Amino acid sequence: MLSSYTGVILAGGLNSRFSGTNKAFMQIRGKRILDHIYDVFSDLFEEIILVTNDPLKYLGWNLKIVTDIHPSRSSLTGLHAGLFYATGSHVFITACDTPFLRKDLVEALISAALPQTDIVIPETTSGREALCAVYSKRCLKQIENQLEKNDYKIQRFFNKVRVVNISEKKLRAIDPELISFFNVNTPLALEKAKEMEKK
Repeated sequence: MLSSYTGVILAGGLNSRFSGTNKAFMQIRGKRILDHIYDVFSDLFEEIILVTNDPLKYLGWNLKIVTDIHPSRSSLTGLHAGLFYATGSHVFITACDTPFLRKDLVEALISAALPQTDIVIPETTSGREALCAVYSKRCLKQIENQLEKNDYKIQRFFNKVRVVNISEKKLRAIDPELISFFNVNTPLALEKAKEMEKK
């Protein structure tokens, strides 16, 4: 268990592309997506936080449920809430729609964080994976400054903190198909995930 780290799951989306159906509860490989993530997190973290504005739906899990502090709904406000409520010095964050998140990839990102590191983030040809990354609580002030300006792009504050990028080559050595970064965020992606689970 990583006592200085908190696992944070963001579940604050509106699920508008699924007509309001909650992505976290969709079934992949015979389990709800959130169950897949929880299984990974429960092996790694003593503290697991779920950020949601609909907390009653998640009472069946043994985790800390919190809501956004900032009134606007975005991934950045979710990250802010997760960092604010975490008791550890760092958090590992993921969205609630990542059914193939691999434990060994999470461990590799965490192991790359030094005490002075503020962010450890995967970087592939598709770009940086801001919602599959490690963040220090030292990021809170920069995030709060950004939220005050109603600027919700997560990577906007990265140039003000100490960032370690993990290359695609290193990532593929652990997760060859990079499936940890696969999000079920559209009906088409859900169909693709169901095809992937058959392999």
